[in-house]
Amino acid sequence: MTETIEIQGIEPVILLGPHDRYLKQLKKEFPDIIINSRGSEITIAGTADEVRLLGKVLSEMMLLATRDGEISENDFKTIVNLAISPVSKEKAEGIPIDDDVIVASRDYVVRAKTNGQRRMVAEAKTNDIVFAIGPAGTGKTYTAVAVAVAAWKAKTVKRIVLARPAVEAGESLGFLPGDLAQKIDPYLRPLYDALQDMLTSEKLKMLTERRIIEIVPLAYMRGRTLNNAFIILDEAQNASTKQMKMCLTRLGINSRAIITGDVTQIDLPKEVESGLENSRTILKNIKGISFVDLDKSDVVRHKLVRDIVNAYEIHESR
Repeated sequence: MTETIEIQGIEPVILLGPHDRYLKQLKKEFPDIIINSRGSEITIAGTADEVRLLGKVLSEMMLLATRDGEISENDFKTIVNLAISPVSKEKAEGIPIDDDVIVASRDYVVRAKTNGQRRMVAEAKTNDIVFAIGPAGTGKTYTAVAVAVAAWKAKTVKRIVLARPAVEAGESLGFLPGDLAQKIDPYLRPLYDALQDMLTSEKLKMLTERRIIEIVPLAYMRGRTLNNAFIILDEAQNASTKQMKMCLTRLGINSRAIITGDVTQIDLPKEVESGLENSRTILKNIKGISFVDLDKSDVVRHKLVRDIVNAYEIHESR
């Protein structure tokens, strides 16, 4: 199979790298594919699967270059590492690899970049509650927020509620400066960061002022019934069993939820059982609830994050 890819909207040197550095690296990573570059065209030839895979890598690189005006060494390595990992070359439980876009507008596109993230998106389409459990860097929170924003844009829900347990991990809230809102802000900041990538500052401010988007500590969920809402409980490993039950029973009519967490990073006191850790045992037989496990192959941060996760897994297994 032969495919010709036209470089549009960017200078070829941005895509190919200084002195064709990225092109040379692609030839090393895909030794079975013939890659030729001439002017603004790249021709690739090889087996159909390999050509499609490399075509996807080049497409991701062009999207990144168009958006940022450059491709950093780390970004290039991340895109290639995700593509050549054994898991990424396959289909995730029948989900086509090309079915990646979660939410898009004129200004941004959010894609599922790994099979674990694709499973999250697919399960959220068919289940009202999805648990996404995995280590740091696997994009659990970011993917969950993207799915929620997509549901709101499609008008399948009217509001988004994002919650986190405000667990005191190593320092007391009482020693932090400011009022209660300022004290809990650091715990909720990762949710704001994800939203700011998907919505303009003006849009996010307007939606939060109108309470169409709420970002709250988990304790503030008690006593509420949330209809037509998409609920995300982040860092759920730090919710107790009672808090988990409280959160899940907030769902009202036409509501959905994604629960994310990492059972290897529990900050609760030893005598308090994690609601995320025992949720699979308690809820595994309920139709409409799905569990998605992410692992180190889904890490999309710096390459070292995957190595760090692997090193800790080896250490803990000993």
